[in-house]
Amino acid sequence: MAAARIRLGVNIDHVATVRNARGGAHPDPVRAAREALAAGADGITAHLREDRRHITDADIAALSDLCAEAGRPLNLEMAVTEEMLAVALRHRPHAACLVPERREEVTTEGGLAVAGHEARIAPVVKALDAAGVRVSLFIEPSLAQVDAARAVGAQVVEFHTGRYCHLSGDDRLIEFERLQAAATRAVELGLEVHAGHGLDYVTAADMLAIPEVRELNIGHFLIGEAVFVGLATAIARMRAAMDAAA
Repeated sequence: MAAARIRLGVNIDHVATVRNARGGAHPDPVRAAREALAAGADGITAHLREDRRHITDADIAALSDLCAEAGRPLNLEMAVTEEMLAVALRHRPHAACLVPERREEVTTEGGLAVAGHEARIAPVVKALDAAGVRVSLFIEPSLAQVDAARAVGAQVVEFHTGRYCHLSGDDRLIEFERLQAAATRAVELGLEVHAGHGLDYVTAADMLAIPEVRELNIGHFLIGEAVFVGLATAIARMRAAMDAAA
């Protein structure tokens, strides 16, 4: 039987970053999401940060409507806070990915520390699950973090691939082996495996050498490539690279 097609989620945060650099309404992240879906994205990812530095509450409302109309999933990345939980429960996206968040960081710098913080995270997971929202945890490829993700009731783990993308040589090989071991453990525990952060055409294809991976979430690289080739072409090239590697 043929292997299931690996899904591509497109993160449109940095379209909003450009818009917010000058204010106004251009470029519109909702338009970008619509074009991404038309170009072959399987879903849309957006991170509503506490400081609203890129995606805004109005964006989430519009993206929720767009994805519902298109019959495609919206993956809301969110911090583990009461404010963000309230937003998620109001919009009820297909999925919510719990991520770490620090005001001073430029972008997400690592995975969510689940191990040791189960008592804080489990109630948020439970509330989202009760509302019919699929819960993912953005974590480092660590066996301890995978075990903790299962313990708090998550359905999905998304492995932070930023470290892999910045390494080379033997160090990259070691990190790949760590990703593979964590993915194996996750599936053994009944968790679905996603991966994302820092991926490009080459490293996205690398991730598909891990047979447990079912979805990649990619944003910054695709938005950057869109400056040169257009968003639809960048997504089509990413889809082709993934399909060739699968």
